[in-house]
Amino acid sequence: MAVPGVIRIRYRPDYRTDTIGRYAHGQFLASITWAFREGVGLPRDWPRHKRLYAVLHRFDPDGHHLDADIWFAGTWAEKQQHPPDQDPVLARAESKMAELLGSLSEIDYGDIAIRPFRLEVDGVVFGLVVGSEEGYEWATLEPDDLFFTEPWDGSYDT
Repeated sequence: MAVPGVIRIRYRPDYRTDTIGRYAHGQFLASITWAFREGVGLPRDWPRHKRLYAVLHRFDPDGHHLDADIWFAGTWAEKQQHPPDQDPVLARAESKMAELLGSLSEIDYGDIAIRPFRLEVDGVVFGLVVGSEEGYEWATLEPDDLFFTEPWDGSYDT
């Protein structure tokens, strides 16, 4: 089965898709996610390259990507300089996420249905990116690494 033009993403409270839904002007998908820039691989000094982002994508009611706020919070190396209960990188990302979600009016958390899209910010790919190999097709939410495939019912693997 081919990748559908609009892909459903299931809302799962207290899990990876707990900040998705609809708002007054369409749909939204938000996350706090770690990422490496394209082509970095996994160097010995990987903590300097692993980056945390607060992300808010906005879509129209039909699932077309409108725009995104993508905010860099810090690196894993910075995180490692502090005790786990005093993580300033995560605290900054969570604060920014609250601000981003607070900018949306009439939020209703729940399933969304969006079209594939791809953008690159700061050398990192963000989007719902379609892939295929030997007749098998899928979509991956990047850089969150959520993997969607048949039966295209909104469920995902991580």
